[in-house]
Amino acid sequence: MGARAAAVEATRTRVLRAAGSLWMRRWYDDVTLQDVADEAGVSVQTIVNHFGGKDGLADAVADELASRTAITRQAPTGDVPAIVAGLFADYERHGDANVLWTAQMDRVPAIARAAAHARVQHRAWLEQVFADRLPAAGPAREHALNLYYAATDVYLWKLWRRDLGLPRREAERAMRDLVISIDPRMRNDAG
Repeated sequence: MGARAAAVEATRTRVLRAAGSLWMRRWYDDVTLQDVADEAGVSVQTIVNHFGGKDGLADAVADELASRTAITRQAPTGDVPAIVAGLFADYERHGDANVLWTAQMDRVPAIARAAAHARVQHRAWLEQVFADRLPAAGPAREHALNLYYAATDVYLWKLWRRDLGLPRREAERAMRDLVISIDPRMRNDAG
C-alpha cells in the first residue's frame, strides 16, 4: 500500500509540475489536458481521475504554488542594493510568467487566488525588508508601504526590462533610485 500511495503521489506531482510549467509559458486557454498529459507522460484520464478536469487542475496548481511560494528573497533590512538584487534575481527567472498569470486573473479564478496570495506575501516581505524605513503605524505607514509596493512590483520590472528594453544593470539602478527616493524618513511634507 505504501508503494502504491507513493506512486500515486509521484504521478500527481508530475502532472502538477507539467501543468504549472505549461501555464507559465502559455495562456491558460491555450493549454489542453492533452498538452499536460503529454508533458507529464500520463493519460488525460489520469488527470481527470486526479483533478476532475482542467479547472480542478488549475486549482491544484495554484494551491501548490501558494504552498511553496514562501518568500525566499533574502536581504538584510534596509539594504536597498541587496533588496533590489534579490527582486531582480527572482523577476529575471519568473517575471514573464508572473506577468502572464496576472494578465489572466480576471478570467481564471485559480490564478486570481494565487495572485492574491502572492500579493499578501510580497507585502509581508516589504514590511520586513523596509522595517527600518516605515513609520510605526497609521496612514503614513500604509502610504509608505503602497509606495514601496509600486516601486518593487513585477510590472515595473516588465516596463523597464521588456517594454523599454533596459539592460538589467540600468533597470536595477532605476529601481534602487526609486526605492531610495520614497524613504519616508527623508520626506518633510505633511501629505
